[in-house]
Amino acid sequence: MIREFHQISLRDRNSFGVEQRAAHLVEFETPDDLREIFARGIPPRWMVLSGGNNVLFTEDYDGLLLTPVARQITILEERGETIRVRAEAGVEWDDLVEWAVERGLWGVENLSLIPGKAGAAPVQNIGAYGCEAADTIRRVEMFCVETATMLTLDAAHCGFGYRESVFKHALKGRVVITAVELELSRTPRPRLGYGDVEREVEARGGATLRNIREAVCAIRRSKLPDPAVLGNAGSFFKNPVVEAPVAEALLAEYPDMPHYPAPEGRVKLAAGWLIDRAGMKGHREGNVGVHERQALVLVNYGGATGGEVIAFAHRVRQRVRERFGIEIDTEVNIL
Repeated sequence: MIREFHQISLRDRNSFGVEQRAAHLVEFETPDDLREIFARGIPPRWMVLSGGNNVLFTEDYDGLLLTPVARQITILEERGETIRVRAEAGVEWDDLVEWAVERGLWGVENLSLIPGKAGAAPVQNIGAYGCEAADTIRRVEMFCVETATMLTLDAAHCGFGYRESVFKHALKGRVVITAVELELSRTPRPRLGYGDVEREVEARGGATLRNIREAVCAIRRSKLPDPAVLGNAGSFFKNPVVEAPVAEALLAEYPDMPHYPAPEGRVKLAAGWLIDRAGMKGHREGNVGVHERQALVLVNYGGATGGEVIAFAHRVRQRVRERFGIEIDTEVNIL
């Protein structure tokens, strides 16, 4: 089913709550819907807007926005302890996590309470508490706009990296993700070595799926603002990955600096810690600020424009650069 809107306000369709408008927005369910939409011609400008949780609009959008609304979750195959699951693009990611936990399926529990849709998960390769979507995603189903055909891409060809995928680069503007396939397991595989997860899990009685999910949810709620109360897009900045000598020099000066191993011998630093130590945690200018409990998050206190948020983000990055000589990049998709 297709639902079309013209000159529609996006305020309730982006978690930052900024007031911009879209010339044309279409909600779709099936690949046939997409064929019908693009049979009219490929617009000069179009993109997918799922939950609007990782986007900041700085101006009205003069093209076509596509929003997936299909929400079915299906078990495709069971092989011993391994379960293959298909989630349509419009499924709320956290609903998928709860669905898995209810059925005793391990693999996505550390990704509890991450806002957004299942179809957006592979694009950003969402991650939290030592886990990423790429750990469980095995295939991505997508509609090719140029050929009006359905394609399936194995995880090995998705170019997954830290907050990276091929969908942000070579396939950007060429495909629409319609579903993801995940490989989950009935075998317990607790991953508790990141942040406060282990302590919170033990306080609940040990490493069960339900306890891990509840622990992660509690940690996130204690640190992250609710977009319904304070407009935000979650982590606005990516954790920087630096060469080992750079990390060693910083650790010599700041021994308490959080750091984690990264591929190719590099080191991932905590952007939130850097922002905090640069004196910007809780800092506010007008209607925009750094959240008082989580320095990775920029918030809209009400009435902020996208331009004001970007200008403030620039000042945060500048302060970190001046203090540590480290460049932190934005994670949010800025339009």
